[in-house]
Amino acid sequence: MNRRNVLGLGAAASLAPLGLRAQGTWPSAPARLVVPFAAGGPTDIPARLLADEMSKMLPHRIVVENRTGSGVVIGTDLVAKAPKDGQTMLYTTVGHAYLPGLFDRLPFDPVADFTPAAFIGQIPQILLVNKDFPARTLPELVALLRANPGRYDYASSGNGGAVHLGTELFLYMAGRLQVNHISFRGSSAAMPEVLAGRIPMIFDVAAGALPYIQRGELRPIAISTRTRMPYAPDIPTFIEGGIPDFECYTWHMAMVPAGTPAPTVQAVNAAFNRALAIPAVQERLAQMTMTITTDSTPESAARFLAAEMAKWTPVIRAAGIRPS
Repeated sequence: MNRRNVLGLGAAASLAPLGLRAQGTWPSAPARLVVPFAAGGPTDIPARLLADEMSKMLPHRIVVENRTGSGVVIGTDLVAKAPKDGQTMLYTTVGHAYLPGLFDRLPFDPVADFTPAAFIGQIPQILLVNKDFPARTLPELVALLRANPGRYDYASSGNGGAVHLGTELFLYMAGRLQVNHISFRGSSAAMPEVLAGRIPMIFDVAAGALPYIQRGELRPIAISTRTRMPYAPDIPTFIEGGIPDFECYTWHMAMVPAGTPAPTVQAVNAAFNRALAIPAVQERLAQMTMTITTDSTPESAARFLAAEMAKWTPVIRAAGIRPS
């Protein structure tokens, strides 16, 4: 027996109290973690990090498989129709909560066809404006936009994405402000327009926004967390700026097909929680400004997803957003 097999058996035995030996030994063969986003991106990187760590503690590898197309629809549909044995899992994001609002028809039911297994963590967004823009605080920005409906534009990294929807949530909760959306193919294409002042504002994930703030190139207006963050203590929250209960994240979650046996769902949950408890994993995800959750349950993940769908669907419909 080689060293990897010895370590795998030892790890599986040590994790038995966490439910990882449900239905015999899970996984019973190399398992797939389907990521409905491109390889090397901000969703793929955490998925591969966690898959690698889980592979070290399980009797079989977890292999990441990128399945892109139609937004997240192609990869998500693959998992919806997979066998209900935990061998095929979905690593998804807040985009899953957008699906009921964006699409009238889908080849799957985003609620009924999935069982949330583990909540991974969440990455906040920061509202940025050009450094010469007259509004310097959130109340000033809201007042300016309210007094000039339809005059100003905002940039996003893509139609129907987290940055686009984060801005629309702000406009919706601030009194349905009228600002024009200019969509780009990624933040790297949108940022030059904001830096040059041709478009005055943009939401971006915290990890992407912070370098521009630190270099003094863009001015932060508010961060989308409930309280201020240690890595950005000078950036006020939207709640502080007068928009009660505003929170907005790019979050990550693991799911399995609905009907997967409960012991297997618990095994998937335990594997992700155990990987998230590893200090090196925590350090890497913290570099991405992700706040992780190491003690989620399938039940808490399901409640979170239901609340997110209830939040985003009316925003999407009020803004008339359709998939591009």
